[in-house]
Amino acid sequence: MGTAERFVALPFRYLLEQSGLFNRLQPFLASLHGRLFILNGRSWTVDATSGFVAMSIGTGYAAACSGAWLSVLSKEQTLLYIGMLLGILLPAAKWRDTAAKVERRKQDILLLLPEVISKLMLLLGAGETLQRALVRAGERKDGKSGNPLFIELSKVNEAVRNGESFAAAMETLSRRCGVQEVSLFTTTLLLNYRRGGDQLVLSLKELSYSLWEKRKSVARARGEEASSKLVFPLVGIFMVLMVLVASPAILMMRG
Repeated sequence: MGTAERFVALPFRYLLEQSGLFNRLQPFLASLHGRLFILNGRSWTVDATSGFVAMSIGTGYAAACSGAWLSVLSKEQTLLYIGMLLGILLPAAKWRDTAAKVERRKQDILLLLPEVISKLMLLLGAGETLQRALVRAGERKDGKSGNPLFIELSKVNEAVRNGESFAAAMETLSRRCGVQEVSLFTTTLLLNYRRGGDQLVLSLKELSYSLWEKRKSVARARGEEASSKLVFPLVGIFMVLMVLVASPAILMMRG
């Protein structure tokens, strides 16, 4: 256990448990735990979520106390308000960052799921068995192997090799991804697992149509997000240029 966990997380966790705040915040904690579980895998526990909340609140409290002390020492009341503001913003930023990471992970999965399905359809059409086709569809050698979808597919293939049933492995994949489209994909595979052949390929083709459209919308949203991030640097550069251009004129007028 690190120093931060010992002196920040543990005391605040005890205070939150004794005050009953954990019980009153159960709906919020359940949602937060679901996001952290998706990000960290099956090893993540409810106790770990409680520790995460305690650490977030403790960090905010430390920031508020630091602002208060600096305000007293410097006799500057503004530092007190800054510390209080940081005390609220730091925990909120950590929780919001968790939601942003989950959304980003979902987008990464949606961007590559149609490719996996297309490759799977080609392999099935070429006569591969479903399990063998799924192994080959989950292989990636072009630098995108770090995508969460391929990571989860590799776990499925490893679980099947270790003796876990194909149905159980696919259900676990659906839970770990936490994406509705992956659930539809796994359900389609399981419903047509015994049938195989053309019926499975046709079902995957119908699913791929909607997924390609969602991929387009995700790519469009990311493009808009990237362009919006460029606005603030451009505004800053514009202001600097205005100052540089206007300063000589102002100095000449004063002269």
